[in-house]
Amino acid sequence: MTLPAHEHPTPDTGLVPPPGCPAHVATGPGGATRLYGPAAETDPMGLYEELRAVHGPVAPVLLDGDVRAWLVLGYNENRDVATRSTQYSRDPRVWHGWSTGEIDPATSPLMPMIGWRPDCVCADGEEHQRLRSAVTASLDQFDHRGIRRRINRFAHELIDTFCEDGEAELVDRFTEHLPMLTLIHLLGMSDEAAPKLVPAARDLFKATETSLASNAFVVASLEELVREKRLRPGMDIASALMSHPAGLTDEEVVHHLRLILLAGYETTANLMSNVLRMVVTDPRFRGSLAGGQMTLPEAVEQVLWDEPPLMVCPSRYANGDTTLGGQRIMAGDMLLLGLAAGNMDQVVRPDPAAPVHHNRAHLSFSAGSHECPGQDVGRIIADTGIDILLTRLPDIALSIPEEELSWRSTTWARHLTALPVTFAPRAPRGTQYEAPLPAAPAPHAATVPAPATAPEASAATADQAGPSGPEPAARPGAAPSWWERLLRLVRLR
Repeated sequence: MTLPAHEHPTPDTGLVPPPGCPAHVATGPGGATRLYGPAAETDPMGLYEELRAVHGPVAPVLLDGDVRAWLVLGYNENRDVATRSTQYSRDPRVWHGWSTGEIDPATSPLMPMIGWRPDCVCADGEEHQRLRSAVTASLDQFDHRGIRRRINRFAHELIDTFCEDGEAELVDRFTEHLPMLTLIHLLGMSDEAAPKLVPAARDLFKATETSLASNAFVVASLEELVREKRLRPGMDIASALMSHPAGLTDEEVVHHLRLILLAGYETTANLMSNVLRMVVTDPRFRGSLAGGQMTLPEAVEQVLWDEPPLMVCPSRYANGDTTLGGQRIMAGDMLLLGLAAGNMDQVVRPDPAAPVHHNRAHLSFSAGSHECPGQDVGRIIADTGIDILLTRLPDIALSIPEEELSWRSTTWARHLTALPVTFAPRAPRGTQYEAPLPAAPAPHAATVPAPATAPEASAATADQAGPSGPEPAARPGAAPSWWERLLRLVRLR
């Protein structure tokens, strides 16, 4: 089992791990520690602390294929790199690894994460501002209440598929699907796209031999979406990007849709899984939520400190020689933001167990001009989805011992593999009121003149009234009228 971040013992930074410990076993060329392989996959937070003990706030590391990089571990150092765009570029083309042959762009599984794309993440200065303005505007067009209504619908539909069973595995049945359903709706895609995009999006972050194929599938799906929206624009992110005054090309639109989909899905799905794990395992959270001492949004912020949904954020590139955290950084070097490690830095959290749920100064959404523009949408999905789940299944409980929970870690993120729970079986919400409500009675012709209507409107009215015409007024002892049934429905809800 992988321990949560705050349960790791804090190492004595004055000691160097002895030979044979994971910090030495997982080393590659030049003695740098690999951020992939068994040690990194088993206990990434423990590995970060070992690196901090040996190297301080900045450590030399190796990515898949032994690609060299610096992992920034310190809180202040992370903010420094994230906010100094003139010193640390977001443009991957600055990296010297392309010219030295350190990576094969055609085959490396790192390409979906560190390769250059025509999006705002890979841009600096005025170009970044141009592209980012389109992304921000496309997200700001949505009213948050409207987003919550859509999440409400998707959440209830997902819960309806398992609420009668009395048991469920929440990662596979809930937390991995609700964010994708919401995001593809916002992008302008159909609900049917979600089942195929979930595994492809997950695979992109694993840096495996199939990551390139998964990336190609996601891009092809979004290219098809852009072609459709050119013909039939709507109230969605794809249409907003295409019509924005920044004048994005179709290629730029596709890659910004990819950015929103992948970054939003990965972080939100992990955040929901981690919050639900705390709800069913940590007595501080479950007791506080039940007793009203901690709101669900506050619980989300605590988890963002303890278990960031994206543990390592790629990448920054040094524009010139500099010094950071006692390390000599050379022009063209790659730097990775260690968001999880920075959140646990003793500089800002001398007591890792102390509650910080009222504090939003964590690094989980990065910082500076490239701070995640969709973080509020992610919070809304997590808050609303989990609130609906706990409201419908308030007696939810973990069905296995906590120590049997396991995680799957990659260089970039840490995923809870499963969260099996039990609860009292309940009827699906969609079948609680099976009889549809009839149409409202038409105005009486003798007292209210009927307005002139188009043939289409007249046909629609006739269809709503049904073959027998409007429903008659209720008689004593007869079935309740549509209005009485509506009032009962509202009271029940």
